[in-house]
Amino acid sequence: MNYDYVIIGGGIVGAATAYSILKKKPGSKLLLIEKAPYLSKHQTGNNSGVIHSGLYYKPGSLKAKNCTTGREMMYQFCEEHNIHHERCGKIVVATTQNEIFRLNDIEMRGKANGLTGLKRLDFKEIRDYEPYCAGIEGLFVPQTGIVDYTKVVKKLAELIENLGGEIKLNCEFIQLRQHRDELTLLTSTGDYETKFLINCGGLQSDVIAQLCGVDPEIKIIPFRGEYFKLVPEKEFLVNNLIYPVPDPAFPFLGVHFTRMAKGGVEAGPNAVPAFKEKDIAGLTLV
Repeated sequence: MNYDYVIIGGGIVGAATAYSILKKKPGSKLLLIEKAPYLSKHQTGNNSGVIHSGLYYKPGSLKAKNCTTGREMMYQFCEEHNIHHERCGKIVVATTQNEIFRLNDIEMRGKANGLTGLKRLDFKEIRDYEPYCAGIEGLFVPQTGIVDYTKVVKKLAELIENLGGEIKLNCEFIQLRQHRDELTLLTSTGDYETKFLINCGGLQSDVIAQLCGVDPEIKIIPFRGEYFKLVPEKEFLVNNLIYPVPDPAFPFLGVHFTRMAKGGVEAGPNAVPAFKEKDIAGLTLV
C-alpha cells in the first residue's frame, strides 16, 4: 500500500493538514491513521470549544500570527460548511489593582495583534455583559467565539474522503523504516509505504518522533484540566465567556467559565453533555 502522504494523528491538526494537502495537491494518495476507534478522541474532543482571539500572544510571534489568522479561517470554514458556531466575545476581569496593570498590557498586546473593538469596562459595565460577575475593571474581546471542534473534524473527515483521501481507525503507529526515498510505517493494521510522513500526534508527538529515529530535543509534558458542569437551573449565571487576568507565575489562563456551542460534544457514536466550567479563580459571583 503506497501513498504520497501518511499523516499520524486524527485530531483537528491531522485532519486539517490532510484536507489542506488534498486541496493544494489534488490527486495525491493520502492516508490518515488514528489509533483510537474514532477521530478527535483526545485533545480535540476534550476542550472547552473556544475560538481564541490572539489576545495574549507576543506581537509579531508565530503564535500571534497563527492564532489570529487561524481564527478567521475557522469562522470562514464553519460558515461555508454550516457548522454551528458563535462569535460571542469574552470578558477578562480584574479583581485587584495589581491585575489592572496586567490587563493594560493584555489590551495593548491585543491591539498590536490586530484586534479591533476591544472595550474597557468599569465595574458597572461588567454587569452589562455578565450580571452575576463582580470585578473592578474588565476588557471585552469581541473576536472570541465558541464551536464544537468534534463537529469540525467530522466535516473535515467527510471532505478528506470526498477528495480521495483514506482514513484508518484503530491503527496505531509502531515503527518507521527508511529505505532510500521510501518510508515504511509499521502499524497495528499492517505496513504502509509513503514518500512523506507528517507527525500530528498531539501529546504523543515527541514519542512518535523518537520512534521515527528523530530526536525532537524537547519533551511534551501534558497538563490535565478539570471540567465541571453547571446544573441547568444555574446556567443563567453565565451569559458567554468569563476569564480572569492571567497570573504570569503560572502558564495557564486561569480557571474560567465557558459556554459551549449548542448541541453538546460528540464522542464516538454517542453524544455526551456539553460542559461549563464551574468556578472562576479570583472572580466573585454574587
